[in-house]
Amino acid sequence: MSRGPDAATLLRRALERHADAAGCDVSVCVRDSTRWASATFAGARHTVALTLRDDPAGGLWLKALAEADLPLRGHLVADVVTLSVTRHDEDLLVTLEALTVEV
Repeated sequence: MSRGPDAATLLRRALERHADAAGCDVSVCVRDSTRWASATFAGARHTVALTLRDDPAGGLWLKALAEADLPLRGHLVADVVTLSVTRHDEDLLVTLEALTVEV
């Protein structure tokens, strides 16, 4: 019996939908997911690689991402932090870290 997509897959899909709604063409790859827990919560930390156009829409989307509502079934995106941004030709290569919590 399938349990459905994991948090990393749901996060990738949510980032793609959010970027598409903002008019951004983005390629998303979740590089690593590590289980995480505190005294009261369980979830995962995800390292995410993004490639998007270095244009005004992409820049605005990236700036707003930390405050974005990224709904995931069965999980909450508690935090999104931009770790690095590198310009390569006409693209931005971005590394993010996201924390998801099981609900």
